[in-house]
Amino acid sequence: MKYLVLGAGKMGYAVAYDLIRSAKVDKVVLTDIDESHVKATADRLNDPKVVPARLDVTNERELGQLMEEVDVAISCVTYEHNYELAKMALSTRTHFVDLGGNEEIVSRQFNLDELARERGVTVIPDAGLAPGMVSLLAVSAAESLDEVYDIRMRVGGLPVEREVSPLGYAQVFSIDGLINEYYESCTVIRDGRLVQVPALSEAEEIEFPRPFGLMEAFNTAGGTSTLPQTFLGKVQHLDYKTIRYPGHMKSMLTLKELGLMDKAPIKVGGKNVVPRQVLHALLSAKLPANEPDVVLLRVSVSGLASGKPVQLVFDCIDYADQAVGLSAMMRMTAFPASIVAQMIARGDINKRGVLRQEQAVPTRLFLTEMDGRGINLKMMERSPALKN
Repeated sequence: MKYLVLGAGKMGYAVAYDLIRSAKVDKVVLTDIDESHVKATADRLNDPKVVPARLDVTNERELGQLMEEVDVAISCVTYEHNYELAKMALSTRTHFVDLGGNEEIVSRQFNLDELARERGVTVIPDAGLAPGMVSLLAVSAAESLDEVYDIRMRVGGLPVEREVSPLGYAQVFSIDGLINEYYESCTVIRDGRLVQVPALSEAEEIEFPRPFGLMEAFNTAGGTSTLPQTFLGKVQHLDYKTIRYPGHMKSMLTLKELGLMDKAPIKVGGKNVVPRQVLHALLSAKLPANEPDVVLLRVSVSGLASGKPVQLVFDCIDYADQAVGLSAMMRMTAFPASIVAQMIARGDINKRGVLRQEQAVPTRLFLTEMDGRGINLKMMERSPALKN
């Protein structure tokens, strides 16, 4: 099987790293707009399966040529390109997976469903960590219950050491994605109804084993993907919150309220300046980029099993694999995307169209695949009365 990885940044490297370790993968075309960067990344992977290629994903002719040569394309570029990339995948009859993260873009992708089915193409957006794997964990737990009352997903990618920056944060993934999830509204289910709540709101305490202890979690956008639509009418409560060191939400909310996340330009010294671009530049410059990181995850699903109240919980603390140059966020985001892409290529996912991953991905096989990569995602039963 042949794959096209779009973007040779951290996530693109990790996707390619995972792909080349499969005996059923014959070729991985790894692309980036920066020719020297993609070559250096390919050299780092050091595998004959990897073919580096310079590509600007907005160049339709070159993009189409590369997509025609592969079975599945995986987008590891900024989410704003994913709708056009999905359209090109349909044009070339290439299966397509992306890391997503923006509800508006994903909604547009689902408008392509009929055409995707006509062309025999599978498109699965939002196939990373959150959005992504957390939805599969929620479904896996829900499938074990007779009735489901609520689904609560909590995830955070963090530097191991809080003191690395004043925000207690480092560049564990795209700054664009970070700002977007702090800016857009969040889709949740409250009292059985689909509602929108603001990002950077409703902070709660959440506790993990030492050395982390008491952390905070708060609403952020994009993490639920299509899960609210899938479970509407089936649960009373469903939400997603991002985990950070205490105090982070308040700091970011201040920046947001000052307008530094706004997209509309303002006049500064007689020139038009986009506040979000300024914030992006500052965060890129000031937040450390290569600090050891950790991903904290808790997905809890409450309901009834055999007539008794039950809470099923996935807990995970995953650290960077520094020996092979994979951060925790790279492992937890790129591995799921790689697994889903390989499932499509192998025929484990054979439905065509633009698919909701929680309805298309076989969860037991997915969990087995993740376990084989050294990521322990075991479901435990807890008392529903315990605070989660």
